Amino acid sequence: MKLGELLNDYRSKYKISMDEFSKVSNLTKGYISMLEKNEHPRTKKPIIPSYETVQKIAKGMGISFEDLLTKLDADQEIAVNATPDFFFVSDIQKIYNQLKGVEKNKLLKYANNLLIKQESTEQLYAVTGLSASAAASGWGRGYGYDDNDIYTVYTNEEPPRHDISTMVIGDSMEPEYHDGEMLYLADKGISTYNGDLAVVVYEDRTYFKKVYTEQDQIRLISLNKKYDDICIDFPPAEDSHIKIFSVVGSFKPIEV
Repeated sequence: MKLGELLNDYRSKYKISMDEFSKVSNLTKGYISMLEKNEHPRTKKPIIPSYETVQKIAKGMGISFEDLLTKLDADQEIAVNATPDFFFVSDIQKIYNQLKGVEKNKLLKYANNLLIKQESTEQLYAVTGLSASAAASGWGRGYGYDDNDIYTVYTNEEPPRHDISTMVIGDSMEPEYHDGEMLYLADKGISTYNGDLAVVVYEDRTYFKKVYTEQDQIRLISLNKKYDDICIDFPPAEDSHIKIFSVVGSFKPIEV
C-alpha cells in the first residue's frame, strides 16, 4: 500500500480524526489530507513524502520506522531531503534516485539504523521499571503485581519527576498507548478521579485505565472500545488492598 492509504486505514480503524493525528505526528492537517488523497491540490501530481514525514507518521502510529517501511509498496517513492542552504542534490540523494523499488527502502532502513546507533551514543537515562506486567490489560483482567520484579530500561529524554515506572502490556489503551511502552507513575495518594489516567493495583492485580470515582465504586475504562468497563468497590473492604498511581508521562524504551 501507499503511505497515504496506510495512514487512512489506520485512522479509520482507530477512529482518529485528522486533527488528532496532526497533534501526535506533528504534521499539518492539510498535508495529511494531501497525503491520503495522494494528490497535490495545485499541481495534481502524486505526493512524494520525505524521510522525515515517514518517521513522523511511524511515531504517530506508535510503530517503528522499519515496521512502517515493510508495509509500504516497493514502488513508494520517498524523498531524502538535501540540506536547504545549498542548491545541489546530496550524494545520498543521487544514490537513492538511481535505486528502484525495494532497494530504496533498504537504503532508508540502513540509514535509519545508523541514526539510531548514533543517537544511542548520546546521553541515555536509566529508568527503573517495576513489574513488567503491571500495566495495561489486553483482556480486561489485570496482570499479576510483583514488588520484586525490578528491571532497567533506557531513554534519551530526561524523565519527569516520578516515583516508579512500569510497562504497558496489551492493547486495551490503544490507540494512544501501545504494548511495550513505559509509563511514569506518581504516588499522589487516594483521591477522586474524573477520567484520570492511572495504574490501579487491586488485590495483587494491576490495571492501566481511565479512572472515574462513582458512588461506592471506581470505574476503570479502556481507550480501546472493544473492552468492557471494570468496577471496583471504593473505598475497599478492610481486608482488600488498593493502590492508585497517576500516570505523569510515557516513553518507548531504547534498545542498548
